[in-house]
Amino acid sequence: MAMTTLDMPPPVNRVRLGSQTVAALELCRGRLLMCAVVFALAFVGVGLRLADLAVLHLGGEPGAARIVAAASPDRADIVDRNGTLLATSLATASLHADASLIGEPDAVVTRLLTVLPELNAERARAQLATDRRFVWLHRHLTPRQQYQVNRLGIPGLGFQHESRRYYPFGHLAAHVVGFTDRDGQGLAGIELSQNVRLRDDAAALRLSLDIRLQSILHEELSAATDEFRAQGGAGLIMDANSGEILAMVSLPDFNPYDAGRMSEEMRFNRNTLGVYEMGSTFKIFTTAMALDSGVATLQSGYDATHPIRVGRFTITDYHAEARWLSVPEIVRYSSNIGAVHMAMAVGTDRQQQYLRALGLLDRSPVELTEIGAPLIPDQWREINTMTISFGHGLSVSPVQLVSGVAAVVNGGVLYPATIVAREPDAAMDGRRAISSRTSDQMRRLLRMVVEEGTGRQADAAGYLVGGKTGTAEKSQGRGGYARNSLLSSFVAAFPMTNPDYVILAMLDEPQGNARTHGYATGGWVAAPVVRRVVERMAPMLGLPPVDHDDPEIREAMWLPLPPAESRVASFSMQ
Repeated sequence: MAMTTLDMPPPVNRVRLGSQTVAALELCRGRLLMCAVVFALAFVGVGLRLADLAVLHLGGEPGAARIVAAASPDRADIVDRNGTLLATSLATASLHADASLIGEPDAVVTRLLTVLPELNAERARAQLATDRRFVWLHRHLTPRQQYQVNRLGIPGLGFQHESRRYYPFGHLAAHVVGFTDRDGQGLAGIELSQNVRLRDDAAALRLSLDIRLQSILHEELSAATDEFRAQGGAGLIMDANSGEILAMVSLPDFNPYDAGRMSEEMRFNRNTLGVYEMGSTFKIFTTAMALDSGVATLQSGYDATHPIRVGRFTITDYHAEARWLSVPEIVRYSSNIGAVHMAMAVGTDRQQQYLRALGLLDRSPVELTEIGAPLIPDQWREINTMTISFGHGLSVSPVQLVSGVAAVVNGGVLYPATIVAREPDAAMDGRRAISSRTSDQMRRLLRMVVEEGTGRQADAAGYLVGGKTGTAEKSQGRGGYARNSLLSSFVAAFPMTNPDYVILAMLDEPQGNARTHGYATGGWVAAPVVRRVVERMAPMLGLPPVDHDDPEIREAMWLPLPPAESRVASFSMQ
């Protein structure tokens, strides 16, 4: 049905209604936009003020901004070669206060001392007596301490979230791992030398250290240090075929949680920072260079009948045999006179070349900042060649000594010492120092020292230990030595058929006792330490004991001795 004109709404009314609707919508939209702008500006203002308080000013405490920024909970863990945790960062809460809100500082401090007895009361009272808006009262509270402070209900107190470095084994590996300051920055050890790596890379840093071997070496070296009332001690275990340090102990040591109270002697790492005249252990290198250079063989002999006099110096033997000695006998009896003859046959230039090739004239490359430089003669004269042959006149660190011995026994290759674990498939960067033939001869000689010579007390039942004693009188400066102040050591390797490990034990100024018949030499005080370490570590590492009298082993360790008439012309000095 058609719609008539009367049925349709008036067109004028429809147009007027549409205009009013559009106007109302435009008005609402404008008001909403204005509200949005106002709210946005308000949020921006609040955000800027919070940033100003939390990051830039912290209530007028400019130092706190640095503290918060430095205390990063993301500092990487440090683990040993087996993944055992040596250092980690844990979240903590630190107590601060708005001093302007503290009405009675003395009363507040008194109440805080009931739950924080270690709080510095005098300092806290002085801080709370000011009108400063932010003051630190106590850093790194335990969760229990935080809870107890909270329960006190003191207005004006607050907590800042931080992180703290934790060392599960405490002093056991303190010189290796080191420690950080309150803000998480490394101050010593690996924490210092690898500070950037630990700060910027979240992946755990794996060391070459084996905390099980570290514990064994620490126990045995500590027991010997106490028994012989030594001033200190040093000990190392190294993988002979990679240069990885498996254990490193320096005594006295320190508690990384209380580093502020430690003495300089406690912080001093004797293995890397200390350099010493290592005494007769250097005869290992003198013998190796004589054999390797071809100036002597195992059949050679030298005249050790009389002391050697050079100007005002006289070189003697501790227990003089006063006769011709073969090269094996020079090593067995630890003859200074025989070592001098061999060194003079090698010559000064070649002696320096061999010592440098063995890593003894340069700083150790181990990844610590506490590294001592060897003390080398200003002018390497003939007398220096003589004294260095038996370990006087050249000072090196224990880690340098162990690295050099490892090269002598492992087939002749020097691997850089490292405290950071090498990857299993990493290319080895060793360099040849002596021939494999010389290395084989030296293994036999060092085994003989333990079987028949000055190192008998290092002979571990079931394990083929070889090594060399060292007893050096400590220098008093200007060429003088203190006869009763000894540095006694023993350096060893095992198993000598194919050495895997090199071990050093060193005691600083040990005192002989009834058990040692008053002797404080390396053979009496240090060699037994090595024996006990070997006896404990070998089963732990799955090394089965062997029969020393097994024909194959006897053949492998057989040492061809020279005929009695073998002689090499000696030299004379005016």
